[in-house]
Amino acid sequence: DTIGFFAPHNDYAAHGTRGGQVAEFKSMVKALHEAGLEVILDVVYNHTAEGNENGPTLSFRGIDNASYYRLVDGDFAHYYDTTGTGNSLLMRHPYVLQLIMDSLRYWVTEMHVDGFRFDLAATLARQFHEVDRLSAFFDLIQQDPVISRVKLIAEPWDVGEGGYQVGNFPPLWSEWNGLYRDAVRDFWRGEEHTLGDFASRLTGSSDLYAHNRRRPRASVNFVTAHDGFTLRDLVSYNDKHNDANGEDNRDGENSNRSWNCGAEGDSRDPAVRELRARQQRNFIATLLLSQGIPMLCHGDELGRTQGGNNNAYCQDNEVSWIDWRLTREQRDLADFTRQVIGLRTAHPVLRRRRFFQGETATRDDQPLPDLVWMLPDGREMAEEDWQRSDAHSVMVFLNGDAIAEPDPQGRPVVDDSFLLLLNGYW
Repeated sequence: DTIGFFAPHNDYAAHGTRGGQVAEFKSMVKALHEAGLEVILDVVYNHTAEGNENGPTLSFRGIDNASYYRLVDGDFAHYYDTTGTGNSLLMRHPYVLQLIMDSLRYWVTEMHVDGFRFDLAATLARQFHEVDRLSAFFDLIQQDPVISRVKLIAEPWDVGEGGYQVGNFPPLWSEWNGLYRDAVRDFWRGEEHTLGDFASRLTGSSDLYAHNRRRPRASVNFVTAHDGFTLRDLVSYNDKHNDANGEDNRDGENSNRSWNCGAEGDSRDPAVRELRARQQRNFIATLLLSQGIPMLCHGDELGRTQGGNNNAYCQDNEVSWIDWRLTREQRDLADFTRQVIGLRTAHPVLRRRRFFQGETATRDDQPLPDLVWMLPDGREMAEEDWQRSDAHSVMVFLNGDAIAEPDPQGRPVVDDSFLLLLNGYW
């Protein structure tokens, strides 16, 4: 939580006084750019650190409470909260909108970041009560000559009514695809009737994004994030274990779509450990072979665990830190992740710029479509095959000769073809 939308957080800096953190941040961005890495800043403009109406008066509340905060209609003594933090900024007031736009421009023009991930972005679109794709916030972003040219990533939900907005953001935006996370978790833990949804997510979620001419890059695919289980914990725990947070395990998400592979928590059983290692590889391979933008949470490539804690924001200790003393299993997972990243980087058919459309290309005098779904025995999938409740495996052919769109320089793209076999039976 913040009230300083123009300041790097001191705790992240080695020299956090007298402006040293600003110079350090700029040096960090420069070094990352020199290494070929872009910098996306996670920004929280939906609320501040002043809490609810009983919280401390630190800044905006004391300046102009009714202009900066959303209040309950007919009861101006209380805040209308769609963020779960006690307050929500009033996204229709010119002062609030100017504050946010000035802050965004500062981080681009002065600090040289390449884009933003907007926390609880649905709240930013609540000009009145409902999430509005035509809101003033979206309009200002669209028209701004600086911000409209950087990467914009939404966490497309909040805790208010109608707040889940996956697939509904404007064309400039990419979105955290929560439906991707859910479908991939369900498929690999063996849930029934998941194959069709899994296939849609694997190929870029055109059902969510193609309707308004968005492209696969609109989908930021992820299995885990900073909120929730780590990847290792996702395959090691059926239930959250948040007792250390001091809230009697009431905090954190209860529905995690996780599976512990036969034992809750740490296990010495070789069969359980092997299955967990395979499941982690399944998740990482699926993520990096899916169309769209892959987002891999830090430490998942190393098998990082939080001991089943799925709400570790309050733990600045061994629970949330990365232990760099890697075991053999962790090194193997890191090597596997590196190899799959290399495969994705080398092959444009795994990261197409447009959705599959059924275009054909001829190889060995045989016309082949850009995408073919098949059963494990090689037969092409029929409609009834998608409807089977026990269908947990599929093959997909990706035609590297049928990439219709050119590369950014306008040159034709021809790649190897791939046959992926995804077997969810364990």
